Amino acid sequence: MASKKSNIIKKNPICRTRRDFLTLTTCAMAGIGAASTVWPLIKSISPSAEVIAMSTVEVNLSEILAGKGKKVKWQGKPVFIRKRTHKEVEAARAVDIKTLRDPQSDEQRVHKGKDEWLIMLGICTHLGCVPIDHETKDGNGWFCPCHGSYYDTSGRVIGGPAPKNMVIPDYFFSGDNVVVIGKKGNQ
Repeated sequence: MASKKSNIIKKNPICRTRRDFLTLTTCAMAGIGAASTVWPLIKSISPSAEVIAMSTVEVNLSEILAGKGKKVKWQGKPVFIRKRTHKEVEAARAVDIKTLRDPQSDEQRVHKGKDEWLIMLGICTHLGCVPIDHETKDGNGWFCPCHGSYYDTSGRVIGGPAPKNMVIPDYFFSGDNVVVIGKKGNQ
């Protein structure tokens, strides 16, 4: 019986054309269904337009006086920009890094030749609070009032429960008085 049916299909070109059309249509619909399932997943993984727009921030430094700072927002996070005094730079360099919880020299945290500028994320590394300015014996540091973490004039943890130093973001100087926070390639 099966051989009679297949013989009829082989002999009748209209049946074969119809079967090819149904196979092609089914495959096309399956492809469209797969693409419409995968596309939202890919779209949700890629960064939003807001994040791409905020990938770099350009800041004019000419208005910041020695011993003062400025807070800017980058990628939704606060960034502290501080023009340290000569005394604060010397105090940061004089610290014995072996005594620090997260040993990092001041030279590792600033750009060579621009060591008066300290640029770091203004987020406490303990639980993500925003520290406030805090006067220390060596100049201004930061204090997290939520849980009691202290940071020195280089943003290194010197007390309290914070496990790490405040994070230094990628940045570069595009001019004498202009800093761009974010990676160079994102421009």
